[in-house]
Formats: sequence, structure tokens, C-alpha cells
Amino acid sequence: MNHKVVEEYVLSMTDAVREYPFGKEVAVYKVNDKMFALITEGSDPLRISLKCDPQLSRVLRDRYETVMPGYHLNKKHWNTMVLAGQLPWEEIQGFIRHSYNLVTGDSDAIPTDPAR
Repeated sequence: MNHKVVEEYVLSMTDAVREYPFGKEVAVYKVNDKMFALITEGSDPLRISLKCDPQLSRVLRDRYETVMPGYHLNKKHWNTMVLAGQLPWEEIQGFIRHSYNLVTGDSDAIPTDPAR
């Protein structure tokens, strides 16, 4: 997955901004001063951390080897996804929207279970 494509999608969310509060190695994407995504700069394959409903987090971690507890984040509420081709782009977009909507308070944020 291409870093530029993922970042453009993340920044397409209303009022999303990119910051580097932890140094140049990690891009942090925020809305209303709250983090909803982090991308490890220069990672290959690309790694993105996203906020996630705790129940959905468990399902995704059990189902996909490329989804793991959030690296250096609250393991209950964050997943780190290695974008190595196991998850389709449409699902990744759904998880980005889910994270964004969790932070903005949109209760209709949970994406469809990928197994359905």
C-alpha cells in the first residue's frame, strides 16, 4: 500500500491535520486536537495505527495476522495494521473512517464486519 495514497485519504477527513509531536518518525493525524491515526514514516510495508471499537479490535486481531494491538498505544482501543496486502484498500478506508468517527463522536462509525 502506497504511503501517499493512505495519507491523502486520512487527510481527506473533515478538519484532519497532520502533526509530528513524537518526532519525524511518526505522522500523527488529528481532528479536534484528538489523534485518530498514526503512520510510521518510512515503514515498508506501511504501518498505520487506528482507534477501534474494542470488540471489533479483538475480531480483527484474531482474523488477521497483520492486525495487532496498537504499538505504544492503549492496546484496548488502538490497532496497528501492517498494510502488506492482507486487507483490501476498501476495508482499510472503512477502518480509517471508523477511527475518525470514534474520535468525532459519530455513533454510526463501526464498519461492516469483514467476514460478512
